[in-house]
Amino acid sequence: MGFSWAYGPLGDDASAIDVIRRAIDIGVDHFDTADVYGPFTNEELVGRAIRDRRDRVVIATKMGLVVEDQATYRFGRDGSPAHVREACDASLQRLGIDVIDLYYLHRVDPKVPVEETWGAMAELVAAGKVRSLGISEATVDELDRVSRIHPVTAVQSELSLWTRDYLDGVVPWCAQHSASFVAFAPLGRGFLTGKFDAAARFDSSDFRSKLPRFRPEEVAANQAIVERVRAAAARRGVTPAQIALAWVLARGEHVLAIPGTQRRKYLEENVAAASIELSAEDLAELDAIPAPAGGRY
Repeated sequence: MGFSWAYGPLGDDASAIDVIRRAIDIGVDHFDTADVYGPFTNEELVGRAIRDRRDRVVIATKMGLVVEDQATYRFGRDGSPAHVREACDASLQRLGIDVIDLYYLHRVDPKVPVEETWGAMAELVAAGKVRSLGISEATVDELDRVSRIHPVTAVQSELSLWTRDYLDGVVPWCAQHSASFVAFAPLGRGFLTGKFDAAARFDSSDFRSKLPRFRPEEVAANQAIVERVRAAAARRGVTPAQIALAWVLARGEHVLAIPGTQRRKYLEENVAAASIELSAEDLAELDAIPAPAGGRY
């Protein structure tokens, strides 16, 4: 997402493609995008980056969020069966692929019964346009309802040291139903890396400026969380980002993390975090980190 949208100034496409291809070269095989990122341009970018190495990657993309005002990050939702079909065909074209490996409902549309949306998505599997289905930010009730129609391969929701909303319900549901839980924003949209001090400010072009946790007062208050992460990282001789990722991955073998970055250096640092095994003492200390100031949205 960060290559095309949301987090302030963007780099050039050539650098982005270089990072994606470097990721593939060092063993990353799961790439996550969405039609809303850009909107639309991120899928095109990913498609160009994987063009000569399609057989080495799993491509996940999403539909169901619709940009209503790009400048203010205002979104609508469309879960209608007609939109499902149209969005899938458009994503296939932008990505330049014959089949989407994992297709998500980005958000449940309250105007459309989720069974109708999921049923249309299941038809895409039957048609050979999609291999597996996922859903983002769903409740346990919604997961139960859609799983009666077609298996849920993955549930994507926010999970990190400062966002633990889904640990009590959705993460266990995934384990019980042989589904992966895919954690987005596992680095707290960059905050848990320690990159931002108490004086950090985000202008209106940065999506984080719309989020309560990134208001000035909350940024200052949440430094206490970063200090705890820094301390744990220092004892292990790793970076705060690596500790944050290792904590997410320790939630279960079915839990995956999709950290984003625009730079090779941080890509390689993130990948290395997969080999970090936290001790029981490490986990107890990190589990005790207090809740953040400010809500997610």
